[in-house]
Amino acid sequence: MIKTDSQSLIRNLRSLTGRPPESASPRQWLRAMAGLVREHIGAHWADGARARRHAGERRVYYLSMEFLPGRLLMQTLRSFGLYESCRRTLADYGLDLEVVAELEVDPALGNGGLGRLAACLLDSMANLGLPAYGYGMRYDCGLFEQEIEDGWQVERPDTWLRHGNPWEVPRADLVHPVGFGGRVVDHGCAKLPRHEWLPEDEILAVAHDMPVLGYQSERLNTLRLWSPSSFGELDLRSFNDGEHVGAFARRNAIESLSQVLYPGDASPAGRELRFKQEYFFVSASVQDILRRFRRLGRPLDRLPDEIVIQINDTHPSLAIVELLRLLVDRHHLDWEQAWQLTRQSFAYTNHTLMPEALETWPLGYFEKLLPRHLELIYGINDWLLRDVGSRRLNDGGLIRRMSLIDEDGDRRVRMAHLAIAGSRRVNGVSKIHTELMQRTTFADFAALYPGKIVNITNGISFRRWLLDANPDLVELLRSRIGDGWLREPDRLAALAPHADDPAFRAAFRAIKHRNKLRLAELIARDCGIPVDAGSLFDVHIKRIHEYKRQLLKLLHVVALYDRLRREPDPRRGARTVVFAGKAAPNYVMAKLILKLIHQVAWRVNTDPAVAGRLRMAFIPDYGVRKAQVIIPAADLSEQISTAGREASGTGNMKLALNGALTIGTLDGANIEIREAVGAENFFAFGATIDEVAALRAQGYDPWRIYHGDAEARAVLDLIASGHFSPSTPDLFRPVVDALTSGGDPYLVLADFSAYLRCQERVEADFADVEQWTRRAILNTAGTATFSSDHAVRRYAELVWNTGLSDGRAKQVAAAE
Repeated sequence: MIKTDSQSLIRNLRSLTGRPPESASPRQWLRAMAGLVREHIGAHWADGARARRHAGERRVYYLSMEFLPGRLLMQTLRSFGLYESCRRTLADYGLDLEVVAELEVDPALGNGGLGRLAACLLDSMANLGLPAYGYGMRYDCGLFEQEIEDGWQVERPDTWLRHGNPWEVPRADLVHPVGFGGRVVDHGCAKLPRHEWLPEDEILAVAHDMPVLGYQSERLNTLRLWSPSSFGELDLRSFNDGEHVGAFARRNAIESLSQVLYPGDASPAGRELRFKQEYFFVSASVQDILRRFRRLGRPLDRLPDEIVIQINDTHPSLAIVELLRLLVDRHHLDWEQAWQLTRQSFAYTNHTLMPEALETWPLGYFEKLLPRHLELIYGINDWLLRDVGSRRLNDGGLIRRMSLIDEDGDRRVRMAHLAIAGSRRVNGVSKIHTELMQRTTFADFAALYPGKIVNITNGISFRRWLLDANPDLVELLRSRIGDGWLREPDRLAALAPHADDPAFRAAFRAIKHRNKLRLAELIARDCGIPVDAGSLFDVHIKRIHEYKRQLLKLLHVVALYDRLRREPDPRRGARTVVFAGKAAPNYVMAKLILKLIHQVAWRVNTDPAVAGRLRMAFIPDYGVRKAQVIIPAADLSEQISTAGREASGTGNMKLALNGALTIGTLDGANIEIREAVGAENFFAFGATIDEVAALRAQGYDPWRIYHGDAEARAVLDLIASGHFSPSTPDLFRPVVDALTSGGDPYLVLADFSAYLRCQERVEADFADVEQWTRRAILNTAGTATFSSDHAVRRYAELVWNTGLSDGRAKQVAAAE
């Protein structure tokens, strides 16, 4: 190990910034600390990679369009024992390490739960000693930076790379060409067909590596991100002829591939760009995986024994066709053998059953951009339908349902079907989600291929969501049960008996209060709203989407506001409602809901009739950084999606881990959380999945609720009247119309009454401070099974068939 002292840090400062310590800026100190960590990582990284190559371990390659690793400095300083050294050195020059660390920027590589899950799983693979690579895109601006102007969301570029990324290692030596367009040439004959794709255009993909460290583990894995290279893509003749804009046309087209996550798909150009982005990412990744495999000198028929490629949701599904193409066209395997190797090398995680979110692409995109892949997709489909036909004779309806090609409309490739057909295992992300996969959307696949669809409930990294987000609570837990749970999460269950200790409850409650004061400071700074840290902190923090039902929470706030305004009750406890989340740029209704949140907050926060009883805030630009402030402060976790819509959720796990009680529908992982923490420590309400289906089968009519429930009618009328938008009275009429004449597709009104009754229980229970604290502790203790370490063990057992290395196998076996 490198000697760690003040001189090491100051040497890095001078080397990396050219500044003496007495005149260096906080940001330059930040860069120097990252450089110090990089020194430790560098040798460890190289030695570990070399050792693993020779060890012949099976590698997991995790492909995801999103990763949200969060800030790394404090985590890595603690992991390498550098925290105290750096803190003292900065203090010598009048700087606070915690303040300097706040300057670190979240890598803008994802949107929400999908990206955070991917980062947690990589963290756990490193912690458990599993050799793994993550593959993703190096977005210049990520999704977007959210600003609020007059209550409306405004999207700004999230230029997270403007000061560079101190953690990445550019790999100019790792470059792969990615083709588009062109034609396919047949060089073979009837007995030995051989095809060659001659792309019309090629773009170079350049690798950028980021380290993934395990907690006190010898394993250091890699997150490899791809960026398109536009080096040399200047039409110098056009530039010199005065065509300055046109000279950069190709360069701009290349760079657009990595500008943003999920380019807007409202236009044909935007949809095509998203398609190209997905193929660019998977092509570079699969080429790199094969390159690493071939470097070992192994025969190709050992490919599934040496690697497994996990695709995170449908976005990377084209990787299946790309591997097949490379095996057939570049390595000249016969089609059947190549397809067998491909199917045994892939696994697929499904994250949604919503039809609008199950990705499909028009055949025209393949004809134009990936003609060889279209031929291979036809071949895969032919294989699939022949296999289906051999298992179920003369069932034309089944064949049509299972086909990779949806023949209706503009004829599209069903990417989820491709992912299932091309994978050895498919997993859902909660028990109920997996059951729904097997019973509904993918029932045909489940019936024909028993055992192929398995469940692996999502998990979260306790090291990120307690160790980093809630260090005071970690110290309290260490004082009672040690810190073995950071590596063996089942040990967290030992916390449960301490819930009955009044002294422990008091300490737990004091930490929660300090976290609430920290969140109150954030709300005052970002929103200009003073809030009472002694009030119930009621938190709804998610992507803004109708199925997440921010509207149901809003209707409750309006109902509560109306009750307080009409009948002031000094006995009623104070409540602070906190919203955060981003709406997709082209999602008109989501953006209108976000505007309604702000208008309701304006009215609530300025009406003296409810002063001291109800406050409401929307925290802009939600991400990992702000989540680490909000989540430890929450008293009540809102998990209120329409039953059957949320595949799993991970925010529900993070909030429960930090001692928030959940109010939620029996949807996704809520069901398992309720079982784990105890039904008495969970506020369940609303229609179940079966009841939702029955409601719809009976012909659900929201007008019946409007006319039959006086409070629901009063709330909707208040919104429709312009009470929250006096200058534009009809502004929120589309919201009310969606809930009534629009059919209320997410059953907001159907669950409204039950939700209000449940919230009344919440309010009454929160008044009993000792019992609420006891239940909060039991929530923390009950979340042991929702560690991402548990999820990774399940993947290793059920999907990847890979063992645990670096001496961890015995520890894991003992923990389980």
